[in-house]
Amino acid sequence: MSLQTTTHLNFRGDARAALDFYQSVFGGDLVAVTYAQAGAVEDPAEAEQIMWGQVSSPAGFRVMAYDAPASRPWERGQAPFFVSVRADDAGELEPYWARLAQGSTVIVDLAPAAWAPLYGMLVDPFGVTWVLDVAVAYGG
Repeated sequence: MSLQTTTHLNFRGDARAALDFYQSVFGGDLVAVTYAQAGAVEDPAEAEQIMWGQVSSPAGFRVMAYDAPASRPWERGQAPFFVSVRADDAGELEPYWARLAQGSTVIVDLAPAAWAPLYGMLVDPFGVTWVLDVAVAYGG
């Protein structure tokens, strides 16, 4: 079993530049998936913005980022991060989701997504947004 938490930063159109910057600072690998690549375009003007991005370095640094779509409320400094929990398989992830969802507001039900075998998003009773998913290698 392997469970990790990763800081997930939210931007409005600046995620790619932020990820490029973090890679220049910490080194490592950068993966960036646009809304178009994930088949999740809501607004054609946002098709090339980042739906999921990550920088991870051999030293252990890891940060994720995305561009919040216009359909989701976002204000710089109001919701600047998510807590991302990634598991290797659904059996490991589902019990965490079940417990975390109690008393929380589910934004996206835990279910298969085009980019992951399972993905879900919720806001806990303390106002923290959590993103849980089953990790898969990006085949870009």
